[in-house]
Amino acid sequence: MADPYVVVLFGATGDLAKRKLLPGLLHLFQSGLVPKMCVVGTSLEDYDQDTFVEFTRSAVEQFSGHPLSPEQWTAFAACLRYVPGGAGAAGLRAVVEECEADLGSDARRLHYLSVPPRAALSVVAMLEEAKLVEHSRIIMEKPFGTDLESAQKLNAALHEVFAEERIFRIDHFLGKEAAQNILAFRFANGLFEPIWHRNNIDHIQIDVPEELGLNQRASFYEATGAYRDMVVTHLFQVLAFTAMEPPTALEPFAISEEKNKVFRSLATIDPSNVVRGQYSGYRDEEGVSPESQTETFIALKCEIDNWRWAGVPFYLRTGKRMAEGARIISIAFKEPPRSMFPPGSGVGQHGPDHLTFDLADKSRMSLSFYGKRPGPGMKLDKLSMQFAMQETNWAGAALEAYERLIYDAMRGDHTLFNTAEGIERLWAISVPLLENPPPVRPYAPGSYGPNQIHQLIAPTSWRLPFERTWRDPNVTGG
Repeated sequence: MADPYVVVLFGATGDLAKRKLLPGLLHLFQSGLVPKMCVVGTSLEDYDQDTFVEFTRSAVEQFSGHPLSPEQWTAFAACLRYVPGGAGAAGLRAVVEECEADLGSDARRLHYLSVPPRAALSVVAMLEEAKLVEHSRIIMEKPFGTDLESAQKLNAALHEVFAEERIFRIDHFLGKEAAQNILAFRFANGLFEPIWHRNNIDHIQIDVPEELGLNQRASFYEATGAYRDMVVTHLFQVLAFTAMEPPTALEPFAISEEKNKVFRSLATIDPSNVVRGQYSGYRDEEGVSPESQTETFIALKCEIDNWRWAGVPFYLRTGKRMAEGARIISIAFKEPPRSMFPPGSGVGQHGPDHLTFDLADKSRMSLSFYGKRPGPGMKLDKLSMQFAMQETNWAGAALEAYERLIYDAMRGDHTLFNTAEGIERLWAISVPLLENPPPVRPYAPGSYGPNQIHQLIAPTSWRLPFERTWRDPNVTGG
């Protein structure tokens, strides 16, 4: 269990707090992982204590995936406090001190900045003015800077107030069970770790298409784009988990160091290996320039310049208003150098074997391979072995990504968080792309992006859309 905590939630009436943070804090409280907690919400909204409690009740009823008894809600509601933004540093400190008096002398502080990036440093300055930095940890939301210079300035300003070990730069993709399963799958199984390198792997795809549009975020997105919003903050982090060397121990510093080694080895992004796209109709969105060159889609080929991965391309793709929403990592294995099977056997007609991780909330893994069709002759079919988290007895014990990351921050565990060094390195390799981006190509909403994506990955092809759907374990014979 975590220590008693005062959680100061900035942006407490925003969309992220409503959908993820408040329901997540309730579940940590319900589960007993954080049995002593006080949640201090603050925002610019003209709320008071009663309206914030009612807002939280509505949020958990709508978005929590766990049953809530009247007794549990009453206990959690007693943990809620609200401080309007106009109360200033003194008002915030008074409420935090009141909570700490209730929780006891061993209470710690966690500040969650669910605020726009431009407001982050003003919140940090307010915490310093309120003298709420001591015994505190701080969670920062993405994007962490918009280029190398802004990231360096932000890190420098943060380090004037908080030591690096107290800063937790969040990436909710790494909080998912499936992402963490990559570490378990690779490093706990003698079957896979020996073949996890250039001799056996042809290429790797990290594909995160999104069906959703911008949902009134167009003005924010116009100044950000898909690369800054998704690739630097999410896809590169998943790439590091997939490509890292075995850490010396399963502990935060060792894992962070191996992730940073991957970032140091990433080759500078070549704009000729990037396809940028913009869905038709984006320029009609409110807050978007009629001549906008902001990408709502990006696909890129990147390379890791080390012995394990030399010559193995990593293909990354993400975008808005696409044909489906998915989050997959697909490892394509090299085919045997020579086939003894006769023409017509089926070998070579279905592409390479793939190991696929699905990072969706209901996480799954699949391994495809050739197997002989029963009967006379030598006819082979592509088969697959699949595992779904929902098939296990412990599926109900899984924490949602934000819950897991908040809990880890409370325990001081940096394993799933980004470091200052890692973030700055990713912006450094992005300089050529940001300074000389290729033109944006149009694509139709509901598609998989511009046509140029097929030239980027040729002679192979994108895994999405899947030719074969995932097997449903709830269907007999599935």
